[in-house]
Amino acid sequence: MADLKDAIGGFIMYRAVIHRLEPERRLYLAVRDSVFTALFEEPIGKLLIETENLKLLVFNPETERIIQWIP
Repeated sequence: MADLKDAIGGFIMYRAVIHRLEPERRLYLAVRDSVFTALFEEPIGKLLIETENLKLLVFNPETERIIQWIP
């Protein structure tokens, strides 16, 4: 949970700065597919995606491929 808190907090901070400097740019939080399954498919993760308007990029580190974009 501490890692999730740090990641979300950093994302929100960077998003605010980017919005001020380059409002047309969109920031995505990159997460491993295993993290997405373990956290963001659970109720708490879905709540965070919705309430914090998170944009996610889900990737597989072994294949180095993007699995899913969640705008």
